[in-house]
Amino acid sequence: MKFINKLERKFGRYAIPNLTTYIIICYVVGYILMYMAPGLLRWLSLDVSQILRGQVWRLVTWVISPPGSSNIFFFVISILFFYYPLGTSLERTWGSFRYNLYIFSGMLFTILGAFLLYFLTGGVLDALFGGSIFSTYYISLSIFLAYAMSYPDMRILLWFVIPIKMRWMAYVYGAIILYQIISYVRMGAWFMAVPIVASLLNFVLFYIGTRDLYRYNPKEIKRKQEFKKAMAQSRVNSPGGGITKHKCAICGRTEKDDPSLEFRFCSRCNGNYEYCQDHLFTHEHVK
Repeated sequence: MKFINKLERKFGRYAIPNLTTYIIICYVVGYILMYMAPGLLRWLSLDVSQILRGQVWRLVTWVISPPGSSNIFFFVISILFFYYPLGTSLERTWGSFRYNLYIFSGMLFTILGAFLLYFLTGGVLDALFGGSIFSTYYISLSIFLAYAMSYPDMRILLWFVIPIKMRWMAYVYGAIILYQIISYVRMGAWFMAVPIVASLLNFVLFYIGTRDLYRYNPKEIKRKQEFKKAMAQSRVNSPGGGITKHKCAICGRTEKDDPSLEFRFCSRCNGNYEYCQDHLFTHEHVK
């Protein structure tokens, strides 16, 4: 996350505000072409073989492929009641730069996945499918997953009737995605799993980046073990035993060990850590 903070300070002014609106406009254009000029839409798909022949516009124009069903009713419902409110909420929560980075990284990983698949298969799949196996469906799904991670207790109405928390919806979608990947691999159609993994790689990196991985640091584990040992020893050595009002998180001393000791909480530590006067300014801050 420190790396992203540096990027935001340096390039934050170039972020595109209201990016979700532009994405939806692209989807609407793609949906119109799907009905009125499907041949033209194929000229805009992510076909690596044609890109290598000079049709470089496909690196950008493939994003107009609308996700999901070709049924106009479900398309309007998904746009108005799903992608737009979730995308705009994420942008307000994260800020325009981080939201831009999340969306564009998903697109970049999809392009890299398309090139990787092309070279692994020798271009056979592009000849058969014309780049149609790569779309914006899973990138749009990554918006939903990121929203569920940011607001896990938010309730939505499933089918406009059943209230359900976002976290459970995310678990269901995650199980479906995992089942699809395993099914493709077992059927020998492993290449169909590449677009899924590539398109959702931005969410995987986001999920890892937002986890508190510091607690798995060996130094942090050792510090916690020493702290527990010091607290146990303090309870044994404390005159008269019982519950104390103050306890140093480093040495475990309490006001019963020395009535003249002063204790303070550290405002820079992540949590309620109290230290004695000997360790208040010398301890390592807990992050």
